[in-house]
Amino acid sequence: MYAATALRQYQSVDVQAQVFETTPHRLIQMLMEGGLGRLAQARGAMERGQTAQKGELIGKAIAIIGGLRDGLDHQKGGELAGNLDSLYEYMTGRLMQANLKNDLGLLDEVAGLLREIKSAWDAIAP
Repeated sequence: MYAATALRQYQSVDVQAQVFETTPHRLIQMLMEGGLGRLAQARGAMERGQTAQKGELIGKAIAIIGGLRDGLDHQKGGELAGNLDSLYEYMTGRLMQANLKNDLGLLDEVAGLLREIKSAWDAIAP
C-alpha cells in the first residue's frame, strides 16, 4: 500500500519536473500520450466491468482533449486550428457516448484519431 502511494507521488513529481523543463511542443506530446494512456486504461476498466473507474478514466481523457482544444491558437492556426477544434469536439462527444453505452468501439475510434494527430505532431520538428 505505501509503496504504491510513494510510486504515485514520485511519478507526479517527475511529471511536474518534466513540465517545467520542456518545450511547448513536448507539452502537447505529453498531453497526447496521457490521453492515449487514459483511453487504454478506460478500455481495460470497461472490459473488466469496473464502471466507476471506467467513468473516471474517460473523464480524464475528456479533460486532456479539452486541454488540447484550449491550447489551439485560432489566430495563428487558421483553418487547421478550426479543423482540430471540431475534431476534438467530436472526440469528446464520442467519449461521452462510449461511457454511456459501454462501447469499446467508440473508445478505439477516439484512440485511433488521437494516435493519428499525435503521429503528425511527432513528425513536426520542435
